[in-house]
Amino acid sequence: MIFGFSPARMWAQSSQPLTLMPTPAAIEVGDGAFPLTGALNVGTSGVASPRLNNAIGRMLNRLSDKTGLQFSKQINTHGDAALVVDVRSKDSPVQGIDEDESYTLEVTRDRIRLQAATATGAMHGLETLLQLVQPNGPEGFEIPAVQIKDAPRFRWRGLMIDCSRHFEPIQVLERNIDAMAAVKLNVFHWHLMDDQGVRIESKRFPNLTARGSDGKFYTQQQARDLVAYARARGIRVVPEFEMPGHSTAWLVAYPKLNSGSEPSEIRRQFGVSEYALDPTRETTYTFIAEFLREMTTIFPDQYVHIGGDETPAPDWKSNPRILAFMKTHHLKDNAALQAYFNRRVLAILTHLNRRMVGWDEIFNPALPKSVVIQSWRGVASLANAAEQGYEGVLSAPYYLDGMQPAATHYLADPIPTDTTLTAEQQKLILGGEICMWGEHVDERTIDSRIWPRSAAIAERFWSPQNVRNVDDMYRRLNTVSVELESLSLRHLTSENVGLRSLAGSENIAALQAFASAFEPVSFSQRASVQHTTYLTPLTSFVDAVRPDPPIRYGVEHAASILAQSPRRDSPQVDQARELLEHFFLSTGESVPKVEMIMNSSPRLADVRVRADQLSQLATIGTQALQYLQQADAPAGWKTSSLATIALAKKQNAMVRFHFLDSLTELVNATQ
Repeated sequence: MIFGFSPARMWAQSSQPLTLMPTPAAIEVGDGAFPLTGALNVGTSGVASPRLNNAIGRMLNRLSDKTGLQFSKQINTHGDAALVVDVRSKDSPVQGIDEDESYTLEVTRDRIRLQAATATGAMHGLETLLQLVQPNGPEGFEIPAVQIKDAPRFRWRGLMIDCSRHFEPIQVLERNIDAMAAVKLNVFHWHLMDDQGVRIESKRFPNLTARGSDGKFYTQQQARDLVAYARARGIRVVPEFEMPGHSTAWLVAYPKLNSGSEPSEIRRQFGVSEYALDPTRETTYTFIAEFLREMTTIFPDQYVHIGGDETPAPDWKSNPRILAFMKTHHLKDNAALQAYFNRRVLAILTHLNRRMVGWDEIFNPALPKSVVIQSWRGVASLANAAEQGYEGVLSAPYYLDGMQPAATHYLADPIPTDTTLTAEQQKLILGGEICMWGEHVDERTIDSRIWPRSAAIAERFWSPQNVRNVDDMYRRLNTVSVELESLSLRHLTSENVGLRSLAGSENIAALQAFASAFEPVSFSQRASVQHTTYLTPLTSFVDAVRPDPPIRYGVEHAASILAQSPRRDSPQVDQARELLEHFFLSTGESVPKVEMIMNSSPRLADVRVRADQLSQLATIGTQALQYLQQADAPAGWKTSSLATIALAKKQNAMVRFHFLDSLTELVNATQ
């Protein structure tokens, strides 16, 4: 029997706490475990397919890497094996939003049985099986006996990667798609067009890439191959072709589409452009129709994203021809004109058997209910669309370039517990989508900005709503992060690569300790002090350090424990004190050594002020621990310490100290 989800019950009988992410909908841990040996064989029953067999083969390769064992890749089609994968229906030619992704997994002492309605569901089950593998002391590996019945909470669980601002090579996208599959995300939203470039080849309109890409684009064959790569892993690819705003690259390539003003070159700086397509000319829609018809031969998914956001379009307010058109068609303002444009594009997509997706700005009661709204403005905006009968996807809380910790993203929900939406309206919320905008990432740093935080968000999209224990999320996230690295991600290694480059040396131990005190500031904070362009090298200290480093939550958790019970004798308090003592000692001692590196590293010059501050903050932390345990703080110490912390919170060098709130809590807890 499958019992309801309960984290406490889930681990009660397991020799080790499980590290599943996302947490299954229902799980029961039994007695014993299935021992893993090289004799493990795999069989299929029900409906077999090359897609399923290839997924099993990839799973066995990863299982070999994880255990050091060698497994036979031959699959028994008669279902007579230790591991049986039973799929009940054939693959559909194109994966759809309503595909059954559920599965059940039963592990006993002597057999493993995975059942699913579709190959996609089976692939999710295989990922869970891999996460269940754990060492059995020095003797080998085992899979604990479990019964799992699992299905996603939301149908749309996406990751958007912006490849227009900074072009990302195919191998970067492939490894991120592998990671998406590992945590059961199922939509890759490919942002292919913006002011900085058109990144997809058009044979019908070759100037789009000849003049609008700086030579950095994906060929049609590369795009088809990536769609197939994602499909093989249970992931849909939804392309985004931004219009009518964010269209500088369109207009450089084909000036006849402009609304009056004509850009002379691709936009190098980031931000909102004033250029827009002309929505009043029939030739504009002829162009769009031919372009989209060509794109649907590359992207088979039912959904096409048209962007539609941030279109100030001053030409629409000043061009006499456009103003006359608006008057004739009773369009009172730019919003009404954009709604007209959207209706025309929607008709094109409908004719092509596609559904239109767009950002909040496309929402207009005049649009048919078939349009899907992707909300970057927030839960209220999404709920407003749902109340009026529109399906939607939430992205506002999941902008990774905000550099928020995993916990902040994790606790944000597409359908909050206090929602006022009716049950029927809640069904219109398709799910959520993580956004990795490309202004401040390149192929060297993008993995560390996406992972492992996206794994926590993936759990929010998949698991039951009541799975909200942040402590336990971080416990599992640390393990999952290491497992994701085996998929060729560079989220854990990129920091050291960046630090070695800054130091010009392999000897970076001090710089590593120093960097552990920092995380990048948000996109908006960085943009306010560094006016980056598409050509700006992303090789500064801010580009090396990771958002939400593991030590951040460790320090936060330890400070909370110690501030509440500073003089209590318990293993928990002792461990918290030990962690904090080591953190403040190691970061403080790193400063003089890092300052010596700064003397010969111009790219570290802007961080020198932060080094001076870190030395003071580490001293305050060490003193706070001493005063909490042994004696009252000297008169005036608390006031001066809080003033130093307040100064350290100010913007500098595009990095922030991640531990300042924890240090404030410790200082305030002193007597």
